[in-house]
Amino acid sequence: MLTRQQIDAFKARLQELARRHDAGLASLRDETAHGVGGDSGGSLSDAPHHEADLGTAHHEEEVGLLLMQTQERLLAECNAALARITAGTYGLCERCSAEIPVSRLDAFPYARYCVHCAEELERTQGLPEPAGEPGRP
Repeated sequence: MLTRQQIDAFKARLQELARRHDAGLASLRDETAHGVGGDSGGSLSDAPHHEADLGTAHHEEEVGLLLMQTQERLLAECNAALARITAGTYGLCERCSAEIPVSRLDAFPYARYCVHCAEELERTQGLPEPAGEPGRP
């Protein structure tokens, strides 16, 4: 069972991770808000004129959107973990109610499942643990 001190430490880490993901998300939103194109260079349109430039711009926009989705998912995971702390269920597997080892929480402070259940869910449903920032912030 986690001690109050451990829970407080994980809460502080999760709050910091949530702040970082929120800031990263805001930055990515600003970048992707500019859309495909670039400096107009004096023309009436800001769209690239060469097909290769257009392809690169589309690729960069797609990468930006994927990064935004990842940031949104990780922010949601951090917020869900903070809600579990408030509810008193943090550190317990959502599937089997077993304690999640501290070493796993150290690596993924937003972990919802014990290793056994996470592996089972990944194998049967293709639901991997959220990727992102394992370890300390």
